[in-house]
Amino acid sequence: MDRILVTGGSGFIGSHVVDNLLERGKQVTVFDRHFKKDIREECDIFRGDVKDMESINEAVQHCDGVIHLASLLGTQESVMMAQRFVEVNLMGSLNVFNACLLHKKRAVYIAIGNYWMNNPYSITKRSATRFALMYNKELGTEITIVRGLNAYGPRQKLRPVKKITPTFVTAALKGDPIVIYGDGSQVMDMIYVTDLAEVLTRALLMNHGIYDAPIEAGLGGDETVNDIAGMIIDVCQSKSKIEHVPMRPGEIPGSVVKADTAMLDRIDYPASKMIQLREGIEKTVAWYKEQMNG
Repeated sequence: MDRILVTGGSGFIGSHVVDNLLERGKQVTVFDRHFKKDIREECDIFRGDVKDMESINEAVQHCDGVIHLASLLGTQESVMMAQRFVEVNLMGSLNVFNACLLHKKRAVYIAIGNYWMNNPYSITKRSATRFALMYNKELGTEITIVRGLNAYGPRQKLRPVKKITPTFVTAALKGDPIVIYGDGSQVMDMIYVTDLAEVLTRALLMNHGIYDAPIEAGLGGDETVNDIAGMIIDVCQSKSKIEHVPMRPGEIPGSVVKADTAMLDRIDYPASKMIQLREGIEKTVAWYKEQMNG
């Protein structure tokens, strides 16, 4: 498998997947609507939209395998945009699955940890996951589901969608209050982005035969949002205080988002091989410091 198509390849996770594939000597085509100036020059670029069946069909036809990451993100941000999330995250994914079926290409689809929450992001990502499993069982496709937990690390943007790590780290480095939604008891299993990229790549390239259940990519940790905030404050040597505010729409108090790491052994990448949370936060803080000082 030499040429890999990465949908959403110019995004946070996608850029690290591209790095991983290039380091393996693969040819990479990035399929995306938007391209950053610093996209790797070794990549081929296919400017397209997953909502356009014709363009995704053409892109899939000319590759050996697909890592499908393109989607709209957000929980609270998605609540008033249900139709748009259906069009991109669900219908767009079906376009990818249909193209893989037609051209007999292996694929990886990235699912999410909080699939059971009632917001358009979670609902559409879960629905696409179930369709992928149905395609595998009924139509013979080979679409591996990787349920990525809370990815963090270099290149994750602060805006427009609020993610825990850039939000907390940026506040801590400035000495601003760290705002936590709810009481902070929510369990958030975290995975450093290069580890998630490794899982996604292995899921495509290895003959693991896992097409009937997700591979859950996380450390399996029990750290709460409060724990993560405290660790970031400590690493940043910050004087930031924690402030608790009401939960955001589309989220659930006391939620537990935690990986069952058993399937990782099937791709020879157990959680014990991954960057652990404290080290990952130290690496991440160093990157944000460099960006802020640059």
